[in-house]
Amino acid sequence: MITFPNAKINLGLNIVEKRPDGYHNLETVFYPVPIEDALEVNVLNESGRKFRLHQAGLEIEGEAENNLVVKAYKLLDAQFDLPPVEIHLFKHIPSGAGLGGGSSDAAYMLKLLNEKFCLKLTEETLEEYAARLGADCAFFIRNTPTYAEGIGNLFSPIRLSLKGYRIVLVKPDLFVSTREAFSQIRPHRQETPLREVIERPIEEWKKLMTNDFEESVFPQFPAIGEIKEKLYRQGAIYAAMSGSGSSVFGLFRPEDDALPEDIIWGERAFVYQGILK
Repeated sequence: MITFPNAKINLGLNIVEKRPDGYHNLETVFYPVPIEDALEVNVLNESGRKFRLHQAGLEIEGEAENNLVVKAYKLLDAQFDLPPVEIHLFKHIPSGAGLGGGSSDAAYMLKLLNEKFCLKLTEETLEEYAARLGADCAFFIRNTPTYAEGIGNLFSPIRLSLKGYRIVLVKPDLFVSTREAFSQIRPHRQETPLREVIERPIEEWKKLMTNDFEESVFPQFPAIGEIKEKLYRQGAIYAAMSGSGSSVFGLFRPEDDALPEDIIWGERAFVYQGILK
């Protein structure tokens, strides 16, 4: 059985306050993007093993035991004593990009196991399991536009459709430390709450919607900020960094043509152009 975990972008990301536990409360909007990994699970006919993980595509650092798809399997296995599985994971979503690739893989693994082994878990229960694996994992269970609060784990559905809009997403060959990005954040509340901004016409987002991480990341990595400016020069109606970086996306009107292929985004940059659903 095979499935295709997709990425997400953050439409706005505001760090509103620091919590007593050291974490930060934020507000953001998650929107699904059709950049996809491929995930396949089959029953493993091999004695003495509970799982075998095969990885291909973009390189994934770390041991198999620490991969979120394996953690998702172990989470359900502890509850339902699942058969041993052979997992094939092809990575196309860049890691460390603010696109939620690992979280999506984990959520889709839960959904795939639920279907394959007829566990009959509801979406609500799957969200509870997903939340144990990461703050934004639960978003990918329903995988619809969502307003997120708390540490990115409290979800509310929103009415938002960008269907037909073109997206250009660029992930330069740069690594941004999320911990370092948070350390330089100054929590504050925007004059216009994000939930209100997202209801305005997209043409107004440029002036009203921000990603607070840009303030700390762009001075350290000017090339990331330059990508955002280049997207605006090419006609984007809204552009921003996703999450804490390092990917940057631009939204273009449905009638706009794709960007010229001769644009230089940086050596070894990952570039995606597509149409939102």
